Amino acid sequence: MGEARKEALRVDFDRQIKLEFHGAAITSDAGLIAYRELDEALGLTETADDMFRDSRHGKNTQHELAGLLRQSVYGRLAGYEDTNDAERLAVDPAMRYVVGGRAKQRQAASTSQMGRFETEILTAQENRQALMNLPGVWIDRVHHRRTLNKLILDLDSSVSETHGRQEGSAYNGHFECTCYRPLFLFNHMGDMERALLRNGNVSSADDWRSMLEPVVARYRDQDIRKFFRGDAAFAIPELYSFLEGENYGYAIRLKSNAVLGRQIEHLLTRPVGRPPKKPVVRYHDFMYQAASWDQPRRVVGKVEWHQGELFPRVGFIVTNMGGGAASVVWFYNQRGTAEQWIKEGKNAIKWTKLSCHDFVDNQVRLQLFALAYNIGNFLRRLALPPRVGHWTLTTLREKLIKIGAKVVRHSKYVTFQLAEVAVPRKLFVAILKRIQRLRTVPCMVPS
Repeated sequence: MGEARKEALRVDFDRQIKLEFHGAAITSDAGLIAYRELDEALGLTETADDMFRDSRHGKNTQHELAGLLRQSVYGRLAGYEDTNDAERLAVDPAMRYVVGGRAKQRQAASTSQMGRFETEILTAQENRQALMNLPGVWIDRVHHRRTLNKLILDLDSSVSETHGRQEGSAYNGHFECTCYRPLFLFNHMGDMERALLRNGNVSSADDWRSMLEPVVARYRDQDIRKFFRGDAAFAIPELYSFLEGENYGYAIRLKSNAVLGRQIEHLLTRPVGRPPKKPVVRYHDFMYQAASWDQPRRVVGKVEWHQGELFPRVGFIVTNMGGGAASVVWFYNQRGTAEQWIKEGKNAIKWTKLSCHDFVDNQVRLQLFALAYNIGNFLRRLALPPRVGHWTLTTLREKLIKIGAKVVRHSKYVTFQLAEVAVPRKLFVAILKRIQRLRTVPCMVPS
């Protein structure tokens, strides 16, 4: 019976074809090696052993915390969003070698080991706080190799649908579903500075201070220009004062009201003549003080007349920035990239897969998804040659990560014989060379 199971399979349409299965010698995720090389060059996952407290004893310590973190993060990066996938990934040669340590000679962590790591070790309060801070630690390591000349922070909320009676989930009338309401903070390069899972019935701006303050504190001593953007949910007087006190320029959308409307009445007259195909755009800026504000602030109004529309589109932005009204609107409109990054996280990293019952477990899962997203974004912006620099994280997963390879072991070496289809050898070499250049820059790791 054992021999029968090893016999090659045949197909009727072409009897020359034989099918053999060599699970421990074949991988479909060989491209993870490029991400692991970047990880090593920047010293990312190695931080786990210093930042997390290990509560395991004896035989439970077969894998180091850094190795377990790699398995969690790289598995999600490759599209395996559940710890149940560890059963197969534990013997996958690519996963074993990117995890390192004991996994290279035997196997990576099992499903039960990964479950304990994510729902017992990482959920401890001290470790959970360290996990939330870890994206910032990683981003700082990148900045110590790439000079930062400005900082733009984009804060935005999102929705993650839930199923069943998951703790903290609630019906949200705006989205018409039962969900969580995660909050994300990105910088202008697409790196996720911080993420927070929230109950499904909170408002978009809840917990803004706990998100912003740690990140603002990290950048406080850097002599660079700093900016913030947010939609109308973040039009909060306390937030204006906080940003002004920290010397941040900001552009935040305001909801329309009658007082604001009167300020732009002169722009609401329909332009004379046949409407052009392109929108007719008019701007007006003025000083305005709402009843809840401690001082007047600059507001920029924008009126757009579109062909075929009876009424104009009107929008307002509160800002402390100088420059023309059009430039302020242009700057604010760039926050749309944050919405695109959230879409990438949902589609490529699948960070909406928060399927645990306990809220704290799902908070940990979201943080692990955030780390996977950041490694993906680091490789995109630091290691991709210009001709493929436009690739999305989904494209990178399908073309770079999902490279099939046969693994051949020799006495001294392990050879991954990679398929050369979507990513040829020349492109892979270019990626590794760019990663290698990151090693040559001295890393000044903050204490």
